[in-house]
Amino acid sequence: MPDPTDTAAAPEYKLYRARPRPFQGRRDGTSMLDELRGAPPGEPKRKRRRITVGRVVRWLLLAIVGWILLSVVLFLISATLQQDAVPDSAQSRLGGGGIGLTSPQTTLVLGSDRRTPGTKEPGASVSGPSRSDSILLLRFGGGHSAKLSIPRDTVVDIPGHGRDKINAAYAIGGPALTIQTIEQYLGIDIDHLFLVNFANFPDLVDAMGGIDYTGGCVVSRINGGFKNGGFTLRLKRGTTHIDGRQALALARTRKNECNTREDDRTRARRQQKILSAMKSRVFSLGGFARLPLISWNVPKSVQSDMGGPRLLGYALGLAVNGNAPTRVLKPSGFETLPNGGSGLDVSDAEKQAEVQRFLR
Repeated sequence: MPDPTDTAAAPEYKLYRARPRPFQGRRDGTSMLDELRGAPPGEPKRKRRRITVGRVVRWLLLAIVGWILLSVVLFLISATLQQDAVPDSAQSRLGGGGIGLTSPQTTLVLGSDRRTPGTKEPGASVSGPSRSDSILLLRFGGGHSAKLSIPRDTVVDIPGHGRDKINAAYAIGGPALTIQTIEQYLGIDIDHLFLVNFANFPDLVDAMGGIDYTGGCVVSRINGGFKNGGFTLRLKRGTTHIDGRQALALARTRKNECNTREDDRTRARRQQKILSAMKSRVFSLGGFARLPLISWNVPKSVQSDMGGPRLLGYALGLAVNGNAPTRVLKPSGFETLPNGGSGLDVSDAEKQAEVQRFLR
């Protein structure tokens, strides 16, 4: 019979450790139920991590970076979907310079006068070739910032088509002929092109939450006004918060019942005020809160020769190079066209002076 005190003859045992069950005790003697019930009386409570200013700042920075990254991704996707909207004939005319971060480059912004069917707005085209409703040149980069607007009724030599209003070049040969005409008329090279899509313009302004426009009294009846199924715009003198539909009507206003003496120069300045108000809105706190929505709508409203990444760099260059006031070519009189019509005549001295200001 074996001796019970003999350790050599004692049986061997193996110890197996199981994983703790959800409410089983932990190494420190507590369990999840203990945490839910609170610490037993007499025992010290576990310390929670304090919310410090530094930790809040880090969270805030991470949220801001994530918001910006989301906006960039949406911008690139939307720009990719809109790519190749500019005709190849127009792209071949462009210089394709930089994006305005370190060196100056020139961009032509065009908006056509094509309207939806049923419009009763005077001079608006609903079918066939449309004319360029607004013509704006932007130059920025390397600390340079300049804007020059050309009235649509300015008489110029259109290559291969003789003397006519400058907006006729778009109807005859599209953006390609318009680029060629402006380069010949002003003696400058154009690097990039933007074609404003007025159909999507209200969506962009609404994505911003509207804009604050400052100007004189405006009463205009677009597409025949409300009585004819159109739109009637009424703005008081001063600053008014307007939505996308009002902004589009304001940009299109040709005849202002508040001031019948206004001409295309007034209209061009009004359009530039709208663009400046949009830029101010984007760089405001309200604009930042809506940044993803704005980023998605920008490429849908403006067609460009640049793809998503270059367009993003262009927007950055535009933002850091200031916001110069817009100058408008001033006509010295009227000129009779070969077809019997009449347009604005700009003297060579006026043209050369404005070009020098634009390029310097």
